[in-house]
Amino acid sequence: MPSRESCEVNEEEEKPLVQKAKREANQEEILVAALGMRIGPQKPLATFWQPIKLFAYSQLTSLVRRATLRESERTPNSEKVHNFKVHTFRGPHWCEHCASFMWGLMAQGVKCADCGMNAHKHCSALVPNDCKPSLRHIRKVYSCDLTTLVQACNTARPMVVDMCIREIESRGLKSEGLYRISGFTDSVEEVKTGFDKDGEKTDISVNAYEDINIITGALKLYLRDLPVPVISYDAYPRFIEAAKLTDPEKKLKAFREALALLPQSHNETLKYLMAHLKRVTQNEKFNLMNAENLAIVFGPTLMRAPDNNAITALNDIRYQRQVVEVLIKNEDALF
Repeated sequence: MPSRESCEVNEEEEKPLVQKAKREANQEEILVAALGMRIGPQKPLATFWQPIKLFAYSQLTSLVRRATLRESERTPNSEKVHNFKVHTFRGPHWCEHCASFMWGLMAQGVKCADCGMNAHKHCSALVPNDCKPSLRHIRKVYSCDLTTLVQACNTARPMVVDMCIREIESRGLKSEGLYRISGFTDSVEEVKTGFDKDGEKTDISVNAYEDINIITGALKLYLRDLPVPVISYDAYPRFIEAAKLTDPEKKLKAFREALALLPQSHNETLKYLMAHLKRVTQNEKFNLMNAENLAIVFGPTLMRAPDNNAITALNDIRYQRQVVEVLIKNEDALF
């Protein structure tokens, strides 16, 4: 039988444990009340609290991650705006900008479709342009913003451009009517589906598609489907004005200034594409495609009038052709 002294000692040791348990219970009750939930008699407090606590920890992880980023990481060299869309969250979520709870049963806030960041609707306007896209949130390659895809894949250019051009140059530079002749639409769509589903694992070799025009068609389709063209809307007017100049030196200077307005990923893509088209023209005696012919094909593919005005677009067609032709012929001097 324990002595009186030992019982008193045990009671003294248990007091801090009891007080700690009470504090934790009070904290749990406060958070449950804040979440607007009630605990019925059929669900014990400890059983209910555990999943809530685990979920809260998982949500706070992203907040801690963003708060501990170095300033250089939070301000990337190539800024990208978040692609916020209204979202209905399942379970409690916190705004990653203000670290406050997002209330409501539906459409509690917005979620970036490119990096997954969560925020209140009113907070989304205050979030800096520090989106870091993740492949986990990108569902397709075609029709995806060029900068988004490049940053998510951590590459200089989109994989479609690299893979298609490598395949074309390995077996198609001497193909007559290269880029002018269209491949079978169903086969081009099949390549598109392959890139959307398998990315860089897509097979576009001669064993899969013997007709090189299918690969050129897939490349042109990718460039046409971009939400922001390779020659972006912001830079479009400067390129058109540069094409109208007649003095050769002033024209090249204006083109360099226009190229400087392009986002880095767009500039890299355009540079790679123009170097490729220059090599296509060097095989003109076989493929019958000179800079002017290629410019007719790629003018409307790489450029679109920003205001969607039909009359403006019609008037700009010849200047779009001239822009691409100048870029091809002066590729080594401009890039």
